[in-house]
Amino acid sequence: MKKYTLFLYFLCSTVFLFGQEPMEWDPDYVLQLSDYQSTESEIDSTLTSYSIYSGSKIDFSFNMNSVSFMFTKNFNSKIKAVFQKNLAVLIAPDSLTANQLLRFGRYDFDLVELYSRKIRKKIYEEKGAFTDAKFFQPIFNELQEEMNTVSAQVFKATNFGKDDVMLQKEHEKVKQEIKSLSDFCLNCKPKKSKD
Repeated sequence: MKKYTLFLYFLCSTVFLFGQEPMEWDPDYVLQLSDYQSTESEIDSTLTSYSIYSGSKIDFSFNMNSVSFMFTKNFNSKIKAVFQKNLAVLIAPDSLTANQLLRFGRYDFDLVELYSRKIRKKIYEEKGAFTDAKFFQPIFNELQEEMNTVSAQVFKATNFGKDDVMLQKEHEKVKQEIKSLSDFCLNCKPKKSKD
C-alpha cells in the first residue's frame, strides 16, 4: 500500500509540475500564438527554417463497468478534441511565417474536432447492446489515419499554410462539416433515428 501511495504522489506531482490540462475544443475560441507554450516554440530572425506541431489530438477514454457499457449508446462526452499547450510547438523566423503556421494550427484543431465528431457518430451508429469494448479501436484507428492523411495533404497543398486562400477554403469546408455533425458535439445527445 505504501508503494502505491508513493507512486500516486509521484504521478500527481509530475502531472502538476510538467503537465497542463488539455484545452478542449470550443467553437468560440480561436488559437493564439501564446497557446504554443512548448519550450521549443520560438520566433527568431536567425532561424532559417520553420515548423509546427499543432498540439491537437483526439482524446478518447471511458471508465465504466460492463453493465454500464452495455447500456450506453452515446459516447460523445468520452471523445474529446484537445489542444495541449505544453506540447504545441511553433518555430518561425518572423511573425508573418508564425501567423501563417498559426492559421494552419487553427485549421488542424478544427479538423481534430471534425474527426472527433465522425468517431462519435460511427460509434453511435454501430454500437449494439452486446458490443465488445474492443470494437472502438478499429473505428478510432481508421478515422485517425484518415484525419492524419487529410492534415498532411492540406499542409503540403497550402505550402505549410502560406497559401492563405487555399487554407481558408479548406478550413471553411471543415467548419461546414462540423456544423453538419451538430448532433455529435461533446455535450450533445444525438437524435434517435427513425428506422
